[in-house]
Amino acid sequence: MKDWEQNPHLYLTDSDGSFVLKNDGTPRKKGGRPVGATSNYQYSNAQKTKNATRRAFNKKRKAIEKIERQLKAKRTSFKQTTKVLSQLEDDSNSKPTNEGKVVTTDELSSIPKAIQAEIDAGSHVVFHANEGPQTEFLAADEKDVLYGGAAGGGKSYAMLVDPLRYAHRKAHRALILRRSMPELRELIDKSRELYPQAFPGCKFREVEKVWNFPSGAKIEFGFLERDADVYRYQGQAYSWIGFDEITHLPTEFGWNYLASRLRTTDPEIKTYLRCTANPGGIGAAWVKKRYVDSNETNKSFTGKDGLTRKFIPARLLDNPYLANDGIYEKMLMSLPPVQRKQLLEGNWDVNEGAAFVEFDVDVHIVSPFHIPLTWERIKGIDYGYASESACVWGAVDRADGTLIIYRELYKKGLTGEDLGRIITDMEMQDPFSVSGVLDTSAWSRTGTTGPTVGETLVKQGHKLRRADKNRIQGKIQIHEYLKVQPSGRPKLQIFNTCPSLIKELQNIPLDTRNPEDVDTHAADHAYDALRYLIMSRPRINNPMENIRQYHRESVYRPVDDTFGY
Repeated sequence: MKDWEQNPHLYLTDSDGSFVLKNDGTPRKKGGRPVGATSNYQYSNAQKTKNATRRAFNKKRKAIEKIERQLKAKRTSFKQTTKVLSQLEDDSNSKPTNEGKVVTTDELSSIPKAIQAEIDAGSHVVFHANEGPQTEFLAADEKDVLYGGAAGGGKSYAMLVDPLRYAHRKAHRALILRRSMPELRELIDKSRELYPQAFPGCKFREVEKVWNFPSGAKIEFGFLERDADVYRYQGQAYSWIGFDEITHLPTEFGWNYLASRLRTTDPEIKTYLRCTANPGGIGAAWVKKRYVDSNETNKSFTGKDGLTRKFIPARLLDNPYLANDGIYEKMLMSLPPVQRKQLLEGNWDVNEGAAFVEFDVDVHIVSPFHIPLTWERIKGIDYGYASESACVWGAVDRADGTLIIYRELYKKGLTGEDLGRIITDMEMQDPFSVSGVLDTSAWSRTGTTGPTVGETLVKQGHKLRRADKNRIQGKIQIHEYLKVQPSGRPKLQIFNTCPSLIKELQNIPLDTRNPEDVDTHAADHAYDALRYLIMSRPRINNPMENIRQYHRESVYRPVDDTFGY
């Protein structure tokens, strides 16, 4: 019997089931090794040598191809450099040699007094900084500086002028950012007025949004609407990075990531981070913490990341063009109280657009006290790995039903096992294991074949059920709990040992497209955990039930036989 008769599955067939034939009329065998087949074939020494030689040849061939590609790229770069040098030589022959040149302070002191006087008179000055904060911002030597406060202080012009400090050096690369591309238009329009006057011969490439200077320096305009947008700058290197209106950035993740792009090959160039802002906005909380709360204004300090920082407050009076006019000030005076304090006074302690304007530190924040054994306890969990996992613990006051948030967990990079272990350790302080609700996404099997985060937590002994994630109703319930009752006490109070939850309730803004909800781009993990907890309808149980549970769990058992999978 022929082999194709014994093993037809090893041979190629047409759609009608007949064999595909070779030229000699015999069936054509399928290529490759049959599934599950093993080979005991032993190559001869000659064949082994031949195979090794072929591999070595292919490796050398690939190396030669790589070198040829690199050589081609260098030839292209050389041609471009030659072209630029030729243009610069032509410009130097047709224009005054000092046109577009940056003159340093030392160089300025060495030129004749008559020329210095002409410069001081302003006949050739393209931009003259206002005395005070604008001058201090442009002269600041700290690595990371915020120029922020009242509107109209000249912050945008300062943001455009500052990266010009090294525009005469070829290796200089600057990046100016706003939250979205449309917001860049005003800055780009201002740069069109300023840059060609300061550096004749510089060209703006509209598509790339890049200024190319005669020296070879570049100033790029970009946007950072979401945290993920930072990866468009992955692999790039900048000697200067600035963000205009940085409080529009929801979190500090993007700003911290961009700081890692700050480097240069020119030892004569110092690297800088620069940002401007008005108080308020979606990212006001983290900006205030990073710059405003860390030290006195106009005083240099070193952050936890080792970067030298300074906060330079801006005032309307710092800009004589607007302050002396009086019209702009009157416009700011007509704004609502919160906006007036932010934009006219530069007050960082008010947050316009906050979702929970009724939240009052003096009313809703209390010092820790002993939670009685008879109070019902519950927890709410919002899980995240790349973002923070948040868990808040609450207890219901038996006297009036007030919900007391007495503990929080707020940490990123936790697996389900990590989260369960930490919660177990923290609940050792409680008389019994605390039941709770967990984000429904933590029960999802999408992208995994193993146990979900929810199953992992349950297996560790945590009594959990799926949370009610109705966002609108959850927000409404938090408003209800924040109301002050006739007794003078709100239905929700928080221990001052829960800073993450307090910060989010203070600062989380409304969604501009859906005012019934909060902005999900802002930090909302502790808020979500609280929302889940409140939507679980915490109630006052029979105190004897808690007593019985306490006796039942007098020795803490991390695994409960009732739960698991």
